[in-house]
Amino acid sequence: MMNNETQTQYLKLLSRSFPTIADASKEIINLKAILNLPKGTEHFLADIHGESEAFQHILKNASGNIKRKVNELFGKSISDAEKKELCMLIYYPEKKLQLIKSSGCDIDNWYHVTIHQLVNVCKDVSSKYTRSKVRKNLPKDFSYIIEELLHERSDDYNKGAYVNVIVDTIITTGRADDFIIALCNVIQRLAIDTLHILGDIYDRGHGAHYVMDTLRDYHSWDIQWGNHDILWMGASAGNKACICNVLRLSLRYANLDTLEEYGINLVPLATFAMEVYGDDPCVEFIPKLQGGETMDEKTKLLTARMHKAISILQFKEEARIFNRREEWQMTDRCMLNTIDYNRGVCIIDGNEYPMTSCSFPTVDAENPNELTAEETILMDKLQHSFAVSERLRKHVNALLSHGCMYAIYNSNLLFHASIPLNEDGTLKEITLNDDKKYSGRELMHRIGMIIRSAFEQDATEKEREFAKDYFLYLWCGKDSPLFDKSKMATFERYFLTDKSIFVEEKGAYFRLRNDEEICDKILDAFGVEGENRHIINGHVPVHASRGENPIKANGKLMVIDGGFSEPYHKETGIAGYTLVYHSKGFELVQHEPFTNAAEAIATGSDIKSRTQIVEMSGRRLLVADTDKGREIRQQIEQLQLLLYAYRHGIIKEKEKRD
Repeated sequence: MMNNETQTQYLKLLSRSFPTIADASKEIINLKAILNLPKGTEHFLADIHGESEAFQHILKNASGNIKRKVNELFGKSISDAEKKELCMLIYYPEKKLQLIKSSGCDIDNWYHVTIHQLVNVCKDVSSKYTRSKVRKNLPKDFSYIIEELLHERSDDYNKGAYVNVIVDTIITTGRADDFIIALCNVIQRLAIDTLHILGDIYDRGHGAHYVMDTLRDYHSWDIQWGNHDILWMGASAGNKACICNVLRLSLRYANLDTLEEYGINLVPLATFAMEVYGDDPCVEFIPKLQGGETMDEKTKLLTARMHKAISILQFKEEARIFNRREEWQMTDRCMLNTIDYNRGVCIIDGNEYPMTSCSFPTVDAENPNELTAEETILMDKLQHSFAVSERLRKHVNALLSHGCMYAIYNSNLLFHASIPLNEDGTLKEITLNDDKKYSGRELMHRIGMIIRSAFEQDATEKEREFAKDYFLYLWCGKDSPLFDKSKMATFERYFLTDKSIFVEEKGAYFRLRNDEEICDKILDAFGVEGENRHIINGHVPVHASRGENPIKANGKLMVIDGGFSEPYHKETGIAGYTLVYHSKGFELVQHEPFTNAAEAIATGSDIKSRTQIVEMSGRRLLVADTDKGREIRQQIEQLQLLLYAYRHGIIKEKEKRD
């Protein structure tokens, strides 16, 4: 049993953590007990698009789970209004406490009632975890007190006075507010065991940086990068075309907040735009305002001119990369080459299209993709500004450490957009920088490696330069798993009126993903096992208002982009989905548009959500049924081997610990 030298060496290392039979036995008992706990709750979100307030609220209310638990716990013992107040306190404890204290109520009595209620809610959300895990999530200042309250009953004759004295003392020592805040944060933390983000934290919304701040401190999360995340990562890596795209989208939607928070200096761009386009009305580039936003005419015109300036730079920078990487076969997207500057028409595939305007003072018709001296200086300044942004660098590092192109968790395959397929549904082979062909899982893994090499010091200069360029391909390349369309018609939408030329034909994956057999082939290719296995992705908004079902391929595929971003609300009819996978099965929570936190706190109006039962298990799922359970069983096997080694003298026990 113990003749493997490598195994013996491993057990010797393991013995350092468990030096005696008693220690190893204790850990086996603990691990076997954990296997029989209910499975932790996983939440899946996609396409947040910078909508930080809605994102924060969904995290705070655990996609309606906290509200459901409050209703179950208190039933008719308290009024609906009191339940609303309690829920809002759990979501926003600091702000809600201020309102309560200014209301003139009997605050000591309120403290007593509320603390007992919060303890009951906390008991419920912590019930599926070990004491050890709960303890690790408790705030240092109140760890002992909360642990005592969670495991004692106030209705116990012998312990009632003990519990009440603890609560009384919290109040009389002036720590009630701090204690309530701490307890509410624990409830929020324990309500979601693991958070999966299926891409696109960034885009037109004003709060992507706040979302990243939250995630950096979050207890357990992962991300499968989306096309907008990749764009910002490319900008941070120094890809000038990505920088232009980031700035263009920010200016297009008048979203300068994220750029300002990252310390991106826009003064050089503004100065350049006024000098070059000072007499240009830039009609095509007027920013698109959202949700009641306003902007004075002077600011709107400056934004439009900056928008045009960076757009022309984008077309130039993209063309330079497309020409440098001819193997991508994207030179047809060098759009400034398609213009007849004398006649003001654009020639695409032999067809002429009249342009809305043809004012390009920085474009040399003979060498349209060459940057002027002023443009070169400007791009260098912008590149430097992205490179030195400490906050952006921290956020990109978080994306790298918590993310990849795909992930497999508990028989679920997660990715943002697509898996490149041929028209017959077979996996499409893509040639990468090592001249080798990759498909499916190998393709996604290899792309992840390329992305990381842009930031790794031990990568060669050639590897790093390709990786930096490759961010652009991932953003708009035909065979990119994050795009998977025939083209990105950015230029056409700005300057042409014939909408037929705007069409971006989707790749085969989007046409075939409703086929259960195709989904099974993809799951097989990725080695996803289990009776109830699924593909979960986002990227393409689900048009719920038109009756589109996010559950496809007979339940094998779940698309959870419901349109967090405000402009999509009219298109989709909703404001995003959360897929919840708990011990009883899958539930899809469909969210209605969320106004803002201030209104929610003031009125007690929670985000409105509807829950759709997707798939329920015939029995309650345990930790033993999860990937974690598989790891634990392997740990138990190794510990049992260690016991064997101790009992047969292969490894000597250490001295008993006091």
